[in-house]
Amino acid sequence: MTDKQNQPRDYDAVLGGQSPPPVYGVVLGGIEGVKNCLSSPVIEVRIAALSEALKYGDAGLDVVRQALQDESKLVRRFAYRLLKQRVEPQIIQALQAYKPWNLEERLNKYPGYQGMNVSQFANREVIDFDSNIGIIEPVNNAYALRCEHDDEEEEDFTTKFNRLLQEPNADKLQALVFGFWGEAYERDSSRIIAALVHVKEYLLNLKAIFMGDITYNECEISWIKQSDISPILQAYHLLEILQVRGGDGLQFSPPLRHNHLKALIVETGGLSRNTVAQICNIDLPALEHLELWFGNENYGGDCWVEDIHPIIFEDKFPNLDYLGLRNSQFTDEIVNDIVNSPIINSISVLDLSMGTLSDAGAEALLNCPAINYLYILNVSESFLSEEMIDKLSALNVRVLANNQKKEDGDNYIHSRYCSVSE
Repeated sequence: MTDKQNQPRDYDAVLGGQSPPPVYGVVLGGIEGVKNCLSSPVIEVRIAALSEALKYGDAGLDVVRQALQDESKLVRRFAYRLLKQRVEPQIIQALQAYKPWNLEERLNKYPGYQGMNVSQFANREVIDFDSNIGIIEPVNNAYALRCEHDDEEEEDFTTKFNRLLQEPNADKLQALVFGFWGEAYERDSSRIIAALVHVKEYLLNLKAIFMGDITYNECEISWIKQSDISPILQAYHLLEILQVRGGDGLQFSPPLRHNHLKALIVETGGLSRNTVAQICNIDLPALEHLELWFGNENYGGDCWVEDIHPIIFEDKFPNLDYLGLRNSQFTDEIVNDIVNSPIINSISVLDLSMGTLSDAGAEALLNCPAINYLYILNVSESFLSEEMIDKLSALNVRVLANNQKKEDGDNYIHSRYCSVSE
């Protein structure tokens, strides 16, 4: 790697064009000066020190490798950029072990296509709760509560929830999945949320909640009636992952702050711009994973690219590693803005899958140097030609481009479409 590659271009990409501050220890003390600067509490000083480190051979290379474990995401990401082109075996091994983001389950094909419930949630195997078996593994498994279609009474779901709470290990539960609650296209999630909030003093270890693991043969995604989700965030201060399926009636109000939420996942067949605005008003300083499914305008999906500008231009969630702008009818427009936004220089995963990305939109990705510093680029289920997929695959990034769709020439309204709507 040349000195030019080690210098301000990489730094500028990480820190938005600022000039590196003077690093006097590096100038005066060689590799020891570099190490001294890497103990600085100032992130900019640590990044500037890494720019100097590779001038000092194997010792400097080892310093940069160790920076992959730095407490700052920006320092880790800059170290990753410096090392990405290296071919030394120890560096290749370190990069393979480097995981800036750990919800790989989100890259799996949407199970609702097959009428299946999720098998993994929050990096845990999902187990349907059976009162005859009880709760065997409350930490490493996510337990799911579901109704059958012939369970007509809302109380039946409540009864199942109460039965789960009576189990000896219930207070140790870390992940819960709420599936079909009976007549989900007529009854919203508010009663379940109220029941969950009511037992907040008991489920003190709860870290992950999925509200609405409902398949299309139980209730189409656009028919699922949700409600205000904010009471969950207000009640469970240690919650780390919140996943919601269904956009009808979905709200996040009033504005609030949650200090521990790391992942917010909203799967819809039609996402309201009002809901997106409410999400942007939540103060989530720890958020690392934001995933929004925009869906179809015929099912309430009235968002447009301007509605996500607070996310991509205003540093609304400064700790994001994964940004998923999925299942969109305006993916090309998203790309045209995101390649010129500051967020492309700080995220590790850009997920544009299940939308309407075309070769024209993908060309903008190819022309954006910062794309090469991503960890993963997901453009699966788009409208890309084989030639364009080959070009993207030549980038220095893990590209996922599975299951490309074909334009619908018979659809006089839209020839390209998002994958999940009704």
